[in-house]
Amino acid sequence: MSALLNDTFIRALLRQPTSHTPIWIMRQAGRYLPEYNATRRRAGSFLGLAKNPDYATEVTLQPLARFKLDAAILFSDILTVPDAMGLGLYFAEGEGPQFERPLRDEATILKLQVPDLHEALSYVFAAVTQIRGALQNRVPLIGFSGSPYTLACYMVEGRGSSDFRTIKTMLYSRPDLLHHILKINAQAVIAYLNAQIEAGAQAVMIFDTWGGVLSDAAYREFSLAYLRQVVAGIHTHWDGQAIPNIVFTKGGGLWLEDIAAIGCSAVGLDWTVNLGSARQRIGERVALQGNLDPAVLYGTPAVIREQVAQVLAQFGHGSGHVFNLGHGVSQFTAPEAVGALVDAVHELSPRYHQTP
Repeated sequence: MSALLNDTFIRALLRQPTSHTPIWIMRQAGRYLPEYNATRRRAGSFLGLAKNPDYATEVTLQPLARFKLDAAILFSDILTVPDAMGLGLYFAEGEGPQFERPLRDEATILKLQVPDLHEALSYVFAAVTQIRGALQNRVPLIGFSGSPYTLACYMVEGRGSSDFRTIKTMLYSRPDLLHHILKINAQAVIAYLNAQIEAGAQAVMIFDTWGGVLSDAAYREFSLAYLRQVVAGIHTHWDGQAIPNIVFTKGGGLWLEDIAAIGCSAVGLDWTVNLGSARQRIGERVALQGNLDPAVLYGTPAVIREQVAQVLAQFGHGSGHVFNLGHGVSQFTAPEAVGALVDAVHELSPRYHQTP
């Protein structure tokens, strides 16, 4: 296998020395980029974009052509797995993802099973392989999945939710049914991430977007326990290379030590957590990813640079930090602001990596 020309991202996740702090951005291929919107119009729809390996490759590479990012992330959606389970994913204009057949009754839930992902999601794995080839080892490629609990939220609610009343009703009235869904989801996520790694992904990330809406006890039972299963089941090495993984629970700063203890390579943090305090809390157990507030990108280049400097100073000297936003970049962000962010990280971070 050819060596990566820029392996800073992988080295940071493995807490090895780097010359600078690597940066990539959640949702870096997205609606804030005019070229993405043009490709999406050609594809006809979001799913038309995500299910076509040529289009997925095109939009994955677009931010790398604009910015000096240290990693690419597969263009896809976290809901591909429940779509493969037959729930009927569709996107209503202006309303986000929805399912035609959400999981609401016991008989349907008990029939849920892990699908043949290689058949149902062959377009994802084809895109991974195609993107790897197109990258020509310039930077590593990140694969990803939603967490078992976050997937369950969409599968039970049928769509995004402001209060998660339907799934929380199930959690407290029929926890056995929710555990069944989560067990199947965990098995599917493990198979899905391993297939991405086998197709060419060089690191993987698990997005637990909705774990943070749970109580402490419910998070441990219904989210963290299944994150632990996933981390234990995915490849840590493939084709002679280490495959690091990142676990990100939005709103999960409360459980930082617990997440760090499940065996992951890195913990992603949202913007509510002080990075220096987080580093003190977990010591050298895992790397940390984050955690600039995405709204900072509405500010001037000078403000962006100042806020980047604060985040870098919070983490301090040494390796084990991947710079990112605390959540996905907003569609209302100016591309020039992202450029200012990436440039600031590359210009300001080397001083934290010099050997004393």
